[in-house]
Amino acid sequence: MSDIKHKILALVKDDLEEIETALEENLNPYLDLVSKIAGHILFSGGKRLRPLLMVLSARICGYDGDYDKKFSTIFEYLHAATLLHDDLVDQATLRRGKPVAHSIWDNATTVLVGDFLLARALSIASETELPNVIRIVAEITENMSQGEIQQLMRKGSLDLTEKEYMEVIKRKTAVLFQGTCRVSALIAGAPKEKEVALSDYGFNLGIAFQMVDDLLDYTLDTGVLGKEVGADLKEGKLTLPVIYSLKAADAKDRAQMETIIKNRDFSVHVFKKLISLIKKCGGQKYTEKLAAEYVRNAKDALAVFNNSKTKDILLMIADYTLARNA
Repeated sequence: MSDIKHKILALVKDDLEEIETALEENLNPYLDLVSKIAGHILFSGGKRLRPLLMVLSARICGYDGDYDKKFSTIFEYLHAATLLHDDLVDQATLRRGKPVAHSIWDNATTVLVGDFLLARALSIASETELPNVIRIVAEITENMSQGEIQQLMRKGSLDLTEKEYMEVIKRKTAVLFQGTCRVSALIAGAPKEKEVALSDYGFNLGIAFQMVDDLLDYTLDTGVLGKEVGADLKEGKLTLPVIYSLKAADAKDRAQMETIIKNRDFSVHVFKKLISLIKKCGGQKYTEKLAAEYVRNAKDALAVFNNSKTKDILLMIADYTLARNA
C-alpha cells in the first residue's frame, strides 16, 4: 500500500502544493477566530483527496484554465464543515490525531465556523457562473445533512439494515465524491458521456472509500487512525462489518456482540473480542469484497477516456482507496 501511496504523491506533488495554497488564499475569513478554527480542521493533515479528484477530473476532460485549484477548494471546505459538525454531534474527542475543535473552542463557535465553510463553498461555486455547478454543490450539502440526520435517527439500533447503511454512506460520502468529479466535467465543458463517466467513477469510489473507512475502525491503532479505537461503536454507529456479522452470527455469537455493542464503555480487551467475532462471522471479508466491487466499478467507468498519465493516477487512486490503512 505504501508503494502506491508514495507513487501517487510523487505524481501529484505540484497539484497538492497548489491546492494547499488555494485553500489558504480562498478561505477569506473576516475574523481571526474563524481562521484559527477553520485552519484547525483544514490544515491538520487531511489527504486532500476530494480537491485532488476535482483537479484530475478536470484535467482528464481537457481543462487548461487557471481556476481548477480555486474551484477544488469548494469540496475541501464542504468536507471540513461536515467534520466540524459531525465531531460535535458524535461527541468525538480526536480528529486526525488532534483534539476536536469543539474541545478547544466552544460548541456554538465551532458550529458557526462550520456554517461559514459551507457558505464559503457555495460562494466560490457561484464564481463558476454555471447554474448546474451551484445546484450540485447545494444538493451535496442537502444530502450530507440528511445522511447525518438519518444516521442520528438510527443511532445504536441493532436492527439497522444493510440497505439503510448504504443510503447513509451514499448521502454522507459518495455524493461528495460524485459531485467533485462531475463538477469538473461541467467546468471543462466536457460532453455528457464524460460527465456521466466521472460521476459514476466518483460515486463508486466514494462508496468504497467509506466502506474501507468503516473497516478501519476495527483496528487497534489510534496513532494510525487519528481517532479513538472503536469510535464508531462508542458513538452508536453500526457500520457494515457489524451489520453483516450480526445477521450472519449464530445465537451465541450474536448475543455476545449485542452485549458489547450496548455497553459503549467497552475495554480494549472486549473490543478485541468483537473484532474476532466480526472476522469469524464474515463481516470483514464481506465488507472487503463489496468495497472491491465498487472499486472495480469506479475503474470501469473511466473506460471512455483515452489512456493518459491522468487516467493512470485516477486508476491508482481507486486501488489506493481499497488498500489504505488510514
